Amino acid sequence: MNLNIQNKNALVCGSTQGIGLATAILLAEEGVNVTLIARNEEKLKKTVAQLPNKNQCHGYLVADFSKPKELKEVLANSDLQFHILVNNTGGPAGGPIFKAKIEEFESAFTQHLKCNHLLVQCLVPFMKTQCFGRIINVISTSVKQPLEGLGVSNTIRGAVASWSKTLANELGEFGITVNNVLPGATGTERLKEIINNKAVTSGLTFDAVAAAMKNASPAKRFAKPEEVASAIVFLASEKASYINGINVPVDGGRTKSL
Repeated sequence: MNLNIQNKNALVCGSTQGIGLATAILLAEEGVNVTLIARNEEKLKKTVAQLPNKNQCHGYLVADFSKPKELKEVLANSDLQFHILVNNTGGPAGGPIFKAKIEEFESAFTQHLKCNHLLVQCLVPFMKTQCFGRIINVISTSVKQPLEGLGVSNTIRGAVASWSKTLANELGEFGITVNNVLPGATGTERLKEIINNKAVTSGLTFDAVAAAMKNASPAKRFAKPEEVASAIVFLASEKASYINGINVPVDGGRTKSL
């Protein structure tokens, strides 16, 4: 399938590892000019160097999403001609919601919703001039079914999902779509951290916790980052022009609702 996104420009957040990295690589393979954004410049340089390149123009921006003012300054000094935005930020630490500190909610809200919002406000004006825009938010299946032991994440992901749906309703008439991809358990560093935390609190081994998580999916395995990235790239394409305001689980069938 020709996705018709050659020579489009994409900004991919959290793109030096995991799902963000896999998405950046797949977009580059489709002929997209990819700009990475993350906080570690050395990792960004290495990642840009490994992106597929057929006379494309790849680059990066350095920003820490725990500091919205810093992000705003970086964007103010950048060329913001992007057709595609992939909002992707590492999830909050795990733990029961009752024991969560107020600061944990505030930090997650800043990194996941405030910074997403800043990016959209900066990039949408150009998208409107092109009558083309794709905003894809990588969040979690917890917006459909809260995940045990991820109280803060469940709360903030739900807020991002509602923000996204509202935005989709406002921007649809301009040829801009806003959708959410909901990864299930995916083989990333974030998943290793979650498994380790569950192993410590439950007294089980890492392997036992991992096996139980795999068995929760009909596929009986974890997703590969590139499998989630494939859904993101399709939603970023012209082929997905009438798909707007939806949540797309990529979880091997684990979520128990449609």
